[in-house]
Amino acid sequence: MHRILFATTAIGLIAAPLAADELRDAALEYFVPLPSTLMAPKDNTITPEKIDLGKALFFDPRMSASGVFSCNSCHNLATGGDDNMPVSIGHGWQTGPRNSPTVLNSVFNVAQFWDGRAEDLKAQAKGPVQAGVEMANTPENVIATLNSMPQYVEWFKGAFPEEADPVTFDNFAKAIEAYEVTLTTPAPFDAYLNGNIDALDADEKEGLQLFMDNGCVACHNGVNVGGHDYYPFGLIEKPGADILPEGDVGRYAVTETADDEYVFRASPLRNIELTAPYFHSGVVWGLKEAVQVMSISQLGAEMNDEETDKIVAFLGSLTGEMPEVIYPVLPTETDTTPRPTGEIIPEGLAE
Repeated sequence: MHRILFATTAIGLIAAPLAADELRDAALEYFVPLPSTLMAPKDNTITPEKIDLGKALFFDPRMSASGVFSCNSCHNLATGGDDNMPVSIGHGWQTGPRNSPTVLNSVFNVAQFWDGRAEDLKAQAKGPVQAGVEMANTPENVIATLNSMPQYVEWFKGAFPEEADPVTFDNFAKAIEAYEVTLTTPAPFDAYLNGNIDALDADEKEGLQLFMDNGCVACHNGVNVGGHDYYPFGLIEKPGADILPEGDVGRYAVTETADDEYVFRASPLRNIELTAPYFHSGVVWGLKEAVQVMSISQLGAEMNDEETDKIVAFLGSLTGEMPEVIYPVLPTETDTTPRPTGEIIPEGLAE
């Protein structure tokens, strides 16, 4: 409850401009720079072999029933880690109910999906594969596909050398998690937090101060500048049905707790300028408009154009350097590889 009180009482407490070192010191109360080493996810030791296998699986469309869609289809590493569409197109050209979140830096989120129903990246990797509107596959067919290609079998043995039968759906998910852990994007804001005061320009620094003074940090803080907890969308003033569709009750669908109705995981803001359109509904295309919507709905205050522009400038400092991505050469199919199908199966959960 106290986090909501912070968000509402922070409005209007705009401090005088801070000196450069003071501003950084204040920022360090809320934000954490990206770590210099890979995160160690629970129950999944990261190795080069596991990363390489996960990369192949991430890009392989044969993990879908149709042979058309891969993880990269909705989480495109060339376009900010998402697909830059309101909602994703999947199996049989169906569309999902929510906007696809970025995969970049997703290892730092408290949980995955807008409603947090997947506790980690391993759990998330299993979801879209089985969702009828996404990849529409089954664990059994995924394993049959992998076992039909000797190269994949060898890669699984190399990635999970202690296991007698390593080609499993759990290991499929662990390998994808291992690859996604590497998808971090150090940004100018990290350099600033680490002591390079000149890493941000004057407008970005003013935007940072406004971001803190206006209370945006109540929901968007930590290493991913969000993604660490759940909050009501429309804390002060609920957006219209065009932005907050009535049929999507958010985290309530997971917990069935009344307080979680229209509650969503706070969006992580790293690389936010690359991932339009915004919100779980994917209906707002401009970052400036998104900031204004959040100002009214979450803070109960309307920022003027100058303030909004400076916050947008600060958000630009969260755009990071992408890891080098070389498209993998995938194993060759054999006569026993399951054939693609366009059959529509009952709808599963999506982003």
